[in-house]
Amino acid sequence: MDNNTVRYSLIVVLLIALAFSFSNEEKGDFDFYTIEEIGPKPLELIVEASGTVEAISAVEIKSKASGEILYLGAEVGDLIQKEEVLARIDQRTPANALSQTQADLDVARVRLENAEAQLNRGIELHKAKSISDKAFEDIQEQHATAKAQLVRAEVFLENAKIALDDTLVRSPIEGTVIFRPVEMGQVITSPTAAVGGGTLLMTMADLNQVRVRAVVDEIDVGKISLNQEVSIRVSAFRDKKFTGIVSKIEPRGLDVQNVTTFPVLIDIENKENLLLLGMNTEVEIEILNKKVSLAVPSGSLRTRKDISFVAALVGVPNEDIREFLSTRLEDEGFTRFVVIKDTNKGPALTWVKAGDTDFQNVEVLDGLLAGEKVYVLPSEGLVRSQEEFGERLRDRSRRR
Repeated sequence: MDNNTVRYSLIVVLLIALAFSFSNEEKGDFDFYTIEEIGPKPLELIVEASGTVEAISAVEIKSKASGEILYLGAEVGDLIQKEEVLARIDQRTPANALSQTQADLDVARVRLENAEAQLNRGIELHKAKSISDKAFEDIQEQHATAKAQLVRAEVFLENAKIALDDTLVRSPIEGTVIFRPVEMGQVITSPTAAVGGGTLLMTMADLNQVRVRAVVDEIDVGKISLNQEVSIRVSAFRDKKFTGIVSKIEPRGLDVQNVTTFPVLIDIENKENLLLLGMNTEVEIEILNKKVSLAVPSGSLRTRKDISFVAALVGVPNEDIREFLSTRLEDEGFTRFVVIKDTNKGPALTWVKAGDTDFQNVEVLDGLLAGEKVYVLPSEGLVRSQEEFGERLRDRSRRR
């Protein structure tokens, strides 16, 4: 049974009980409250959220070489070591290009040797005034050109070796293959040559540490802090509790049916690889666990909006209510609330400053002392509903 069902059932029971009380009492006799003594209490609050397991970082594997896939060395779920060969692409075109550049390099070396020999002869002839300055400059230019051609050929050869090596796709990390959309025989394109970014061979992730993306209500997200410890459970291992650490609270909320939530990212050690990507999780985040020196029930706190109605029900004179409300305080309805205190002279209104709360009890920072007693009443709307319901029951009884 979920919290909403429990809450609804309690309201229905309370309505029925109060309605029967109204049917047996005069309207002016209002005793649907309790008077409770205040004192120290433990406050505990755990935020529950749902989420899914995801990889902290996933690496897309693509081939720098284009061509037909001749070998695939990994399937989904395989644990791969770093530098392990994942795929081999058809090497014929890169191998032919390598052979061509090797031959071009040999030619460039011969041309440079000839150019150096001509340069040495040209130097001697130029000293002997046997050739003109223009002819000597031409010899120097031919030597420089041959030198540049050799450098160019060496670069082309190195690039050809790299292109041939790129036909072997190696793992950049140690991790697990989580997605592989290609098969052997498929022709792929390189991301360096294709406008669309090339063909994805597979996706890998390190699953030794995973992350849960939990969705937390905006009311609770402000109470969560980074590096906070979190308890996590999954349906597959109900008897096992996983522990995670809050690593990030994303700054942008998600609005779904007028409810704003924020993604909270929780890192989890997954050395046993029990947590699989996509698993649904139940997250428990303890945001309050302390004992306070003074606390009151949440039902004792009222606001300016409804204090007039409920105070009159317990016998506070209207003049006292008006005089009390003539003064306005800062942070009313946020940290400042009204309580009805039980005194020797009857119920009296007083302001209190509220601190932490677990939604059942609220810490009191100022305004009350230990041992004092306060009235705990239902909300104005609930009381009015009870009155209307009780009036209908009394009318029905009279007709009988």
